[in-house]
Amino acid sequence: MMRKARNMAAIAIAASAALTLGACSAGSDTSDSAESTTEAMAEGTLRVAMGSPGEAQIAVWDDVAAQFQAANPGITVEMNYVDDDLYQTVGLPNLLSGRDAPDVFFEWAGARLQSRYDGGYTADVSEYVDGGVLSGIWADSAFSSGTIDGQKLLVPHKADVTNVLFYNVDIFNEVGIEPPATWEEFLETCDALTAAGYTPLATGNKDLWAAGNWLGHLTSRIVGEDVYDSALKLESSFADPEWVEAFGYIKEMVDRGCVNDSANAINDNEGAQLFFQGEAAMHPIGSWLVSWAIGEAPDLNFDYVNLPSMPGAGDQNSVIGVVTGYAINANSPLKDQAAAFLALANNEEFVAKFVAAEAVPLALSTANTELEPRSASLNTMLGSAVTIVGPPDTDYDLAVADAFYRAVAEVLGGVSTPEEAAAKLAAEVE
Repeated sequence: MMRKARNMAAIAIAASAALTLGACSAGSDTSDSAESTTEAMAEGTLRVAMGSPGEAQIAVWDDVAAQFQAANPGITVEMNYVDDDLYQTVGLPNLLSGRDAPDVFFEWAGARLQSRYDGGYTADVSEYVDGGVLSGIWADSAFSSGTIDGQKLLVPHKADVTNVLFYNVDIFNEVGIEPPATWEEFLETCDALTAAGYTPLATGNKDLWAAGNWLGHLTSRIVGEDVYDSALKLESSFADPEWVEAFGYIKEMVDRGCVNDSANAINDNEGAQLFFQGEAAMHPIGSWLVSWAIGEAPDLNFDYVNLPSMPGAGDQNSVIGVVTGYAINANSPLKDQAAAFLALANNEEFVAKFVAAEAVPLALSTANTELEPRSASLNTMLGSAVTIVGPPDTDYDLAVADAFYRAVAEVLGGVSTPEEAAAKLAAEVE
């Protein structure tokens, strides 16, 4: 969903609140120790599920689990780190419907959280936030995007920019080019990089979301955020001419040789490796790449720019992003313990550890930490954005998002023309 400055999005407020309101947390007693967020509790196994956040953040979560267990001898914490692509497709639904369903699970604000709410899987955490164990950790605005029907359903953890254009600084310096600011400059950059023997841009779109998210943002710049929003809500048609025009820019990029030929055959991890290994000079992906690259390619000299401006109707400075966090299973017998676990994970000690692992939590105490410069810059970009575009697979119906992503992939792979892709997409979802 697109949000305008006149009713500033909760995601932007939440992203900036963590940096600007840290002083408000000075009197909070939620950050002293595991004991400060837990009491004597019943025995049982507390199950926590999430897509794999990378080794550095896994180490922090394991530390949270160990401290929680030490403070609560009757509780065993079972951490379940699922392959990220699997988690966001069939992994989480299978876990929730299984015998040992998670008590706490990672989710995205938007349509995905709505789906869990509709399925009866999300507990209202308002009692814990409004004077309970989760009070005083976040600004009130951090809960806005995770509130449905007046119920606080998502305990916020991070706000991510889900796509920018990362680039290899050393390669750009070698070739003598600057990061592109416009579409024409982007195409010229592709030409220069190809001539120098590099793959201009790498993406791994086997699971559809990687290029779908990136090119979804690009199409919003062309058709305009209102048209993007209404089409994904099925309030207007993908058969309208502006969508053929938007898909035409994807084809132009492919025809110009900007993207790796293997784009639809490899996954996002493999696409990132082409960037990490210096084979590709650019990589469009979200803010989580910063910690990923630091961990896997520590010598990589990289930076980012927002997507280049397009000759279209949208806000050419728009940012695409989403709030993520953790829900407590409405069917869990350990709701109190789950809330206490999340309070511990977001206390000042663990916020600092997450920041050291290159995550940027939304907790107020983030303001007391020193952020990695690129992560801080991304967070500021999101927090100050006038227009925030929601990713198709988090802010909209998942079936519509999947159909949109397949249409994008068909144009990217040369399987369909822009006209064919738009017509097929319209017929499938309308």
